[in-house]
Amino acid sequence: MALLLHDYFRSSASYRVRIALNLKGLPYRQQAHHLVKGEHRAPDYLGINPQGFVPALADGDVLITQSVAIIEYLEEAYPDTPRVLPATPVERARVRSLAAVVAADTHPLNNLRILKYLQTELGLDEAARTAWYHRWLKECFDALEARLTAEPDTGRFCHGDDPTLADICLVPQIFNARRFAFDLSPYPTVMRIFDAAQALDAFVRAEPDRQPDAE
Repeated sequence: MALLLHDYFRSSASYRVRIALNLKGLPYRQQAHHLVKGEHRAPDYLGINPQGFVPALADGDVLITQSVAIIEYLEEAYPDTPRVLPATPVERARVRSLAAVVAADTHPLNNLRILKYLQTELGLDEAARTAWYHRWLKECFDALEARLTAEPDTGRFCHGDDPTLADICLVPQIFNARRFAFDLSPYPTVMRIFDAAQALDAFVRAEPDRQPDAE
C-alpha cells in the first residue's frame, strides 16, 4: 500500500517530506488540506492530527506527524532506500544541526499562522510583516552561510556530495525567501548548494507549483 501524505502544496514542512520521499523512491499518495481556507482545522483532519498541522504521513496503521520525525521514520523504516542521514554519529549530528537552523529556529517564526497572528491580532501591515519575515531569514542564512563556507564537511551539498536532511530543509526555506523577495545574493555557498539540489529530479518534483493542489 502506498504511503499517504497529508499535505498542502505551499507548506514548507510538507515540501521537505515530498523531497525525502522522492529521494528515497517511495511511492505515495497525497491528500491536500488547504491551509488558507482552513481545511486543516476541519474535525476530520483534527482527528488525524490534533495540532491541525501538515504534513502527516500514514503508513498503513502507522501515523506520523512533524516533518523531521516523518523523515527520520522513513530513514529507519525503509533502510534499503537511499539514505538522507550519514553513517557516523558525528556526521548525523552535523546534518541534524544544520537542518535545525531552518526547521527549529527559523520556519516556526515565519509560517502562515504566525504571519496571520501578526496581521489579525497585532495589526501589523504588510510592510511590517515582511520586515519580520526578513529579520529571521537573515539570521538563518547568515548562520548557514558562515557554517557551510567554513566547515570542511561541506561538499556539493550541505554535507558531502549527496543530499541529506540538511538540504531537504534548506531548499524549501529558499523558495519561501524568494516568495518574500528576500535578497539571497550575500549567500553564495547556500545558493550553490541550492542550485545543486535543483539539478535533481527529486527536488524538482517536490516543488510547490508542481503539486496537484497548486493554485
